[in-house]
Amino acid sequence: MLGDGRSALVSRFEEVGLGDAASVGGKGANLGEMTSAGLPIPPGFVVTASAYLEAVERAGVRERLLERFRAAAAEADDPEALARAAAELRETVRAVQVPDDVREAILGEYHRLGAGAAVAVRSSATSEDAAGTSFAGMHDTYNNVVGDEAVLARLRDCWASLYGDRVISYRASQRMDEEPVLAVVVQTQVASDRSGVMFTVDPSTGARDRLVIEAALGLGEVVVSGAVEPDTYVVAKDGPRLISVRVGRQSHALVPGSDGTVVREDLDPVRADARVLTDDEVLAVASLGLQVEQHYGEPQDTEWAYSAGRLWMLQSRPVTTLGGGPGEAGVPVAGGPPAGTVLLRGLAAAPGRVSGRVRILQSPADGPRLQSGEILVAPMTNPDWVPTMRRAAAVVTDGGGMTCHAAIVARELGVPAIVGARTATSALRDDELVTVDGAKGEVIEGADAAASAAPGAGAPPAMVSPIPAPAAPEALATRLYVNLAIAERAADVAAQDVDGVGLLRAEFMITDALGGLHPRELLARGRRDEFVDRMSGSLLQVTRAFGTRPVVYRTIDFRTNEFRGLEGGERFEPQENNPMIGYRGAYRYVREPELFTLELEVLARVREETPNLHVMLPFVRTRWELEACLELIDDSPLGRQRGLKRWVMAEVPSIAYRIPEYAAMGIDGVSIGSNDLTQLMLGVDRDSELCAELFDESDAAVLDAIERIITACHAAGITSSLCGQRPSNDPAFAEHLVRFGIDSISVNPDAADRARRVIGAAERRIVLDAARGGGAG
Repeated sequence: MLGDGRSALVSRFEEVGLGDAASVGGKGANLGEMTSAGLPIPPGFVVTASAYLEAVERAGVRERLLERFRAAAAEADDPEALARAAAELRETVRAVQVPDDVREAILGEYHRLGAGAAVAVRSSATSEDAAGTSFAGMHDTYNNVVGDEAVLARLRDCWASLYGDRVISYRASQRMDEEPVLAVVVQTQVASDRSGVMFTVDPSTGARDRLVIEAALGLGEVVVSGAVEPDTYVVAKDGPRLISVRVGRQSHALVPGSDGTVVREDLDPVRADARVLTDDEVLAVASLGLQVEQHYGEPQDTEWAYSAGRLWMLQSRPVTTLGGGPGEAGVPVAGGPPAGTVLLRGLAAAPGRVSGRVRILQSPADGPRLQSGEILVAPMTNPDWVPTMRRAAAVVTDGGGMTCHAAIVARELGVPAIVGARTATSALRDDELVTVDGAKGEVIEGADAAASAAPGAGAPPAMVSPIPAPAAPEALATRLYVNLAIAERAADVAAQDVDGVGLLRAEFMITDALGGLHPRELLARGRRDEFVDRMSGSLLQVTRAFGTRPVVYRTIDFRTNEFRGLEGGERFEPQENNPMIGYRGAYRYVREPELFTLELEVLARVREETPNLHVMLPFVRTRWELEACLELIDDSPLGRQRGLKRWVMAEVPSIAYRIPEYAAMGIDGVSIGSNDLTQLMLGVDRDSELCAELFDESDAAVLDAIERIITACHAAGITSSLCGQRPSNDPAFAEHLVRFGIDSISVNPDAADRARRVIGAAERRIVLDAARGGGAG
């Protein structure tokens, strides 16, 4: 330890290890641990938590910070209040003067690193990088800091980041109300020409027999922040040996500037699309990762960098989100078949693993070329692809995001799907035998014995395991509905323990009933009655299957880009640059009432036999649109039927302010379309693979809008629901909905059992919290 009395304020890496995390934070402790293990760590030191506490204590603000932090945490569900409180806390910390003894200790160690040394100044929270919690990316880091005053200024900025909005919200969600304390790492800056992140386990599947490396040019901040699409290398630990390479697209790099700043350097197309690491460099990074994992004895999430040919390890922490294990879905079992060459990667849109022969189709008109059991590969799909998708063993598309039609329909059909693969239609070849792994987002060369065999694919038959008898379903206070789009699946879905259909999508059944024609083209050809008969037959398949349970039918939500592809569509559909927020939903009914009236006639005919059918209007922007649509319903045979429930979708944020008016107009229920609501709250195209990381239904602003909608529904005496996959995949999101008081949640049929467990756990936790609160009172 330092022998000059400064050891309580600063500690060199070589003096600390994992046992010192309470003093030097998780990052500092891990850097010390790896330094002692002989790993290549750039030299540096840690400004301890004691130095921070001494600074705020001498400034007379320590108690005030703690009180205000706890008050802010209590307001974490109110984004505006949280933002105000957090900003006030950060300003308080930035105003703190660094005491003379703390300043002397820090600058003494900084000067030891070299005159005018460039350093990285990195937050190291005492709760960070532990096995149970990870504050990764929440606290501030500053690269290429040069000079005494700059180091001290960045130190205060790191301290202030203790009170970021996300940090306070995270601490509140983890019920961490102890005094926030931060250490700060000061480390020699590695002027990296290549850098990135490495997991010593596959984070998407939990497979422990491989490492996943992401790499980009310049400083690693662009990888950690998601600012660029990095290269992805998958390495088998035995050897190690390289399994697969996916070259990313990097528009720019961040590099250290000569003036102590970080400079953005735009890359020309050749460098932007070039591979970042050679095979040998990938294996060198992997070998270093194996050393780190061996030292810790558990999987690690690491950061590394190459500088002038030398490889450095910059950080390591336990993998805190590791799930699965041998034998679980997506995790290779020892002794199982070896993975083939990965030909293509995209977004994992619908799970399942199947082998079959590729059939590349450019438009729905090519559909007859696809034989049953082949792999459909297309630029993108929309509703008019549904008949073709029914015959496909799997679906792979160039474009699209997790909420695009290809993903939604594939999940409902139980067909493995990969979207956003970018080059599927050019990289794959007709009749090529491949395996599609929808859970991993991979297209693999050849047939895989672990996959189901598509008919005629020439792959081995599927291995079928006996299914254990299900346990009695858990009773829920929150009703559980399903989303449905394919009439033929209604009987199977109705056999599940669900309370009804919360969202019956019209678009896919309409496409079948139209027989490939645009609806206005069909009317022009005098085939109105044919449409009514076919559509009524499809709807009756659903409503009969569900008996007395409600079926909420969402009327056609035309989007111009989707329906131009139908025969005659070019005559009727305008060209739009942004159809997601264009001519669709309720506004279209007002402009084209003849189509809406036809649809209402179908619903009226079906309800005469099955009165469990109800109607829901999508994409309602304004009161006058809704008023006009309700008048059309009232003037139709449907409007004169007793017991009809009228719902609206909550997709446009304006509905959060208009629910009292809508309820007064006769609306019975509101169903939150979380995909479109998120799209419009955050201003991000929900189908864009380029912006996928921005699309977050758990963003504080989205959650605030959802809570406002549910609360307004309660006050108005009408029902609130949400249709989407997020509640079944994200327990925290489901708990938010239940705590907000939502009446029902509607999920895809394949997620119903999982959703029931998640909702049940949330309800039990709320009851337990209430009981504990009551006992404490």
